[in-house]
Amino acid sequence: MAYFDHNATTPLWPEVAEALCAAHRLGVGSPGNPSSVHRNGRAARARLDAARERVAKALGCQPREVCFTGSGSEADALALRGAFLARKDTARHRVVTSAIEHPAVLGTVKQLEAEGVEVVRVAPGPDGRVPASAIISQLGPGTALCSLMWANNETGVLQPVAEVAKVCRERGVLFHTDAVQAVGKVAVTLEASGADLVSLSAHKLGGPAGVGALLVRRGVPVQALVPGHAEDGRRGGTSNVPYLEALALALELATGRLGAESARLAGLRDRFERELCEQVTGVTVNGAKAPRVPNTSSVTFAGADGEALLIALDLEGICASAGAACASGSVTPSHVLTAMGLSTAQAHGSLRFSLGATTTGEEVDRVLAALVTHVPKARAAAASVA
Repeated sequence: MAYFDHNATTPLWPEVAEALCAAHRLGVGSPGNPSSVHRNGRAARARLDAARERVAKALGCQPREVCFTGSGSEADALALRGAFLARKDTARHRVVTSAIEHPAVLGTVKQLEAEGVEVVRVAPGPDGRVPASAIISQLGPGTALCSLMWANNETGVLQPVAEVAKVCRERGVLFHTDAVQAVGKVAVTLEASGADLVSLSAHKLGGPAGVGALLVRRGVPVQALVPGHAEDGRRGGTSNVPYLEALALALELATGRLGAESARLAGLRDRFERELCEQVTGVTVNGAKAPRVPNTSSVTFAGADGEALLIALDLEGICASAGAACASGSVTPSHVLTAMGLSTAQAHGSLRFSLGATTTGEEVDRVLAALVTHVPKARAAAASVA
């Protein structure tokens, strides 16, 4: 199998899989809730604290600034809704975000909007990058919160996070960035970002699904979405200690190998795009003129039926994606690509190829050969129903 869908989820690092197995064996003989005061509970608390310290060290923040969550989506919702509600500033009733955010962000601001909050969604340019000036122009006195993703999950385009965060700080606007697709691919630290709130997810960087984190800058209040006393009162529920240890380990592995691995993936990605454009006509790489994370290619095949092409690749043992994974099976065109100016037909003819730690040059060659064969067939399929 050639797996080119790492932006949807990543394979576990082998070291992480081994650590999880060991942790579960430990749990069978020595169970403990980190909230319990007995010996086993204290041992679990010590492991949880150690995992928090490791995550903080890897992401350039203090341990108390790490709030563990059940996913990146939960971290996004907690950042937006939790921070907005905790602010309690009636003079600030506006949230500014972009039109290309992950559905977790767009869904949360839609809920706030239904409750009377003014929401501004700023469109990207044709290159997939949201102009910093366009976001900044919306940061008026009534703005409570701004959210701009670090890297787009479909195109890989990097957004002007630091520039926007700086102005937000100057104007007293809380700033959140969804860094789920950035952590482990580019250097990310809370301090360097200038953000008040940063979301991440374990399964996007070689860890397990079901755990994530929200970095909350010291002094920024966040109201819990699920009441409870965990995570300094920011989240209810019993902490999944083995999986949070796995998050810490995956983060250490991903950030420790960042330089060499980023260069390797960028080389493979660039070769894939170059040779694809040489071998197949009518190909456009979305966001190619903007800075991107090193592993992501969003490709439009003019006149092709993207779903037919995706199925053909799957039958050849090749995993790719028709836009965002959470939109799988949907007939709605990608909101990211249409916001960039692509037509519905162009969006439906687009696929995302995302590389990762397991990707090899031989697999790139295999995918290229399959596309040379199947793109004309996908175009014929689209023409037959036009």
